[in-house]
Parts: sequence; C-alpha cells; structure tokens
Amino acid sequence: MFIGGGRERVELMDLRPHIEKFARRFAELEALLSNPAAFDNPQRAQELSREYARLKELVTAGNLYLKTAANLADNRALLATESDPDLIAMAKEDIARLEPEEQRLAREVQHGLVPPDPSDSRNTIIEIRAGAGGQESALFAADLCRMYTRYAEARGWRVEAMDSSPSDLGGFKEVIFGITGKDVYKRLKYESGVHRVQRVPATEAQGRIHTSTATVAVLPEAQEVDIEIKPDDLDISVCRASGKGGQGVNTTDSAVRIVHKPTGLEVRCADERSQQKNKLTALTVLRSRLLEKKTAEENAKYAAQRKSQVGSGERSEKNRTYNFPQNRVTDHRIELTLYNLMQCIDGDLDGLIEPLMANDLDEKLSALQA
Repeated sequence: MFIGGGRERVELMDLRPHIEKFARRFAELEALLSNPAAFDNPQRAQELSREYARLKELVTAGNLYLKTAANLADNRALLATESDPDLIAMAKEDIARLEPEEQRLAREVQHGLVPPDPSDSRNTIIEIRAGAGGQESALFAADLCRMYTRYAEARGWRVEAMDSSPSDLGGFKEVIFGITGKDVYKRLKYESGVHRVQRVPATEAQGRIHTSTATVAVLPEAQEVDIEIKPDDLDISVCRASGKGGQGVNTTDSAVRIVHKPTGLEVRCADERSQQKNKLTALTVLRSRLLEKKTAEENAKYAAQRKSQVGSGERSEKNRTYNFPQNRVTDHRIELTLYNLMQCIDGDLDGLIEPLMANDLDEKLSALQA
C-alpha cells in the first residue's frame, strides 16, 4: 500500500526519429562487436558491450511501441467510423488495454534519450554512520547495514566487509562495506543522505518514541585512472586491530590507517588479517572518497541552476523516515509513503528504489526537452 509518489500520464512526443536513431547505432555496434579486433582493447570492448545491451532493449521497446501505437490508431479509427455495437465494444476493450501499454513503452523509449550515468555499472562502497540519538542511532545504523546486505543478497550481489566500529549494545558507530554486482550503483545511489527512525528504543524504559538518525554514503568504486594518488601525499601507519579477545586478528599489527595529506581525508581498514589486504582495501575506499569529493565540487558549479535533485548525496538531506509504530516508510524527496516498514527493513527495497529511479529519469528527460 502506498500514498503519494503518483505517476502522471506521459507526454507523448514523436518517438519514431529516436527509435530509428537507436536502431542505426545498434546495427553499428553489432558490426563492431562481430570483429575480433574490437576485443584487443578489453575496456573499450566492455563499454561497447554495455551500450549494445542497452540499445538492444531500447530497439525492442521502440518496435513494440510503434506496433502498439499503430494498433491503437486503428482501433480509434474503427471506433469513429463503425456502427456495429459488437465491433465498437471490441474496439473500446482494445483501446483500454493498449493505452497504458503505449504509455509504458513510450516512457521506456523516452528514458533512453537520457545518457546513462557512466558510474551506474560500477561496484559500490557503502558507509553508514550513527548520527543523532546515541546508542539508538548506532542500533539503527546496524539495521540499515543489515537492510542493504539483505537487499544485495536477494539480487545476487556480493557483499564484502571493509571496516566497522561496533557500539556497546551491538550497533555500529560506523560500518563500511563493498557491494559487487550488476547495476549496483545504478540502484543504490539514491540511498545517500540522512535516514531517520522513529521508534521506542530498546534502552527506553518509559515506552516513549524517540527520533534518531544515521547517514548513508554510497560511493561508486573509483579506479586508478579516475583518481591519481601520489605516494608522497599519503601518511600510512599500522596498528593492532581491535576485536574480541582471542581472535587471530589481534595477534598482529594488521590494521592500516591512511591519511591523504592534501585533503585530510582519513581511512582505516582492519577487517582482514593481512596488512597488505587492509592497505589495498583502504586505498580503494580513499580513492572512492576522493572521486566523490571531486564529483561534488564539479556538481556544485551547476547546483544554483537546479531547483531540486533526487539522490544528490547531500549529507544534510533528510531522505527517508522509518516510523515503526505506524509501520510506515516515507521518502521525502518524492513524497512516497509505504506501509510495509518491516519488509523494507528486511531488504525489500524495490518499492522505494524504483520510483526514485523513475523520478530521476523523468527530471533528466524534462531538462533535455526544456
């Protein structure tokens, strides 16, 4: 059940020229990828393969749209000229069925006009930090960690722990983990921001509802070609990893702390027993944070020209409220409310993520047509 976040009827435009353009480019890619020389450059071949897969879906949707639009036009013409009651009833039935299908396919083709985010196919690093609310905030951070982990597992993605700072009651002051799989960043990038929970904490003796927060940062994993890190800019130190007594992780100085001197960014990783593995993981996180910083600075140049942006990743954004007494989840950016909080907390997030994805595409499409 949901309230708000309704979808308006799409404004139909002349899509035939765009569909023909998609088809021409699809044929070009098909010819390119049939040549073994295209795979001499693996990175370029991967880019072409992704574009090919995307265009294949668009061409299929486009052809279905043209066929549906033609059938719809035929039925409308029949309705305008026919006098036979049975034929009129059949035409009305077909029109009622074809109109929403035409709308759906038109939206799919229109969204193809928006250039894809080059980061969408990247693996992702998620950082969750307790905010306002003390121990309850740390417990909520653990709930969010479990929520994203279960969502990832349901989609067949792989989750890898990177670092964490546990709280006294079993929550997390901070937890960092990586997710590997198809379209991870494409689906999770809208989760960046402030998440708010309203519930009776386990530590509350009077049964009063408290409001706590946690922040979520979703970072596309950066490659070495994206961000150059000079060795002289790094201050690297090692220390003994913290953990429960008796664990092997405590027996060596395996934890790694890296400070990027030009920016002051600090990363710590202690999840592996190997110092070298922790160093590589910490560098991966650092590179992704630097890429996020660079992207944010570039976006800031244009921020004044935008009235709003879904999933911008601003830490001051109040993305979502999880209200346990009312079994309610509200995403404030698109005014969407669902009454299935426990399913969401258990990792069933598509009901929140897909409307955010669709809204983002609609806004980008509107900007292109303006």
